[in-house]
Amino acid sequence: MDCKPFGRTGLMVSDLALGTANFGTVWGHGADEETAAAIFHAYAEAGGTMIDTADIYQFGQSEQILGRLLAGRRNEFVLATKYSSGAAPDAGRLVTGNSRQAMIASVEASLRRLATDRIDILWTHQPDGVTPVEEILRGFEDLARAGKILYAGLSNFPAWQLSRAATLAELRGTLPIAAAQFEYSLVHRAPEADLIPASAALGLATITYTPLGGGMLTGKYRQGETGRAEGMDGRNFRPEDGGQRTRILDAVLSVAAQQGATPDQIAIAWVASRGATPLIGPRSPEQALSNLGAVRITLTPEQRRLLDDSSREA
Repeated sequence: MDCKPFGRTGLMVSDLALGTANFGTVWGHGADEETAAAIFHAYAEAGGTMIDTADIYQFGQSEQILGRLLAGRRNEFVLATKYSSGAAPDAGRLVTGNSRQAMIASVEASLRRLATDRIDILWTHQPDGVTPVEEILRGFEDLARAGKILYAGLSNFPAWQLSRAATLAELRGTLPIAAAQFEYSLVHRAPEADLIPASAALGLATITYTPLGGGMLTGKYRQGETGRAEGMDGRNFRPEDGGQRTRILDAVLSVAAQQGATPDQIAIAWVASRGATPLIGPRSPEQALSNLGAVRITLTPEQRRLLDDSSREA
């Protein structure tokens, strides 16, 4: 797997990032520690270096599992986590939201669970509708000066807030906003209207999740599987409900047949071809190995045109 710069920084990250919301079983679904370890090792052996987690993933269990997996090899990986939602289903107001109070408390707890002295990339997970970006920037700067975080990014923020935060950080000479994270796939191309051009203009890395449309683009739901449609209460799942989504999946399956690849590999390769770093989130070693095969796919201009045209209104 190749590496590339993380936005306008000197940090190098692998072409695919590993999302670890499935590391743990506290949510009632996911991968046990042995399975999570197999996924992690498959990703590492493929040359992957960017691990993405969050305090809320499996209510802290994802971070705890990663802390054990990274023991003795912490410096081989870029470790990213997020704060805003808390690490418990009943997390209190002082450890949720975007405030500097919540940020500091959450980071301290994440450092303990991850068994590390620093977080390479800290994301604000989503806007809380209350905290001004100036306060978020002050919190990032405080943590960077304390050596507890190295880079900062915003996840699920609208383009106008992202642009304001990046510009204020630049003008004030504080820790820059280095990246944006958001959903992006063949069935969710809305970021092309604002987040992607804003990120490009600001020199931000784009780390994008759900490249498989919650699994729809694997084609498995045509075979009667349920997976995320039931296991995650339908979150981030986009059903094949006829019309354009059927045309998109038909195009993915056609290109997969041409390439001698699997549909998930084509969907992930398409996202990568748009300049983003796709976050894969496998729940089994088999899914991980299949997803990782996307780095070997080079779409032809005709194949890209077919995929683009089928999904243009999505």
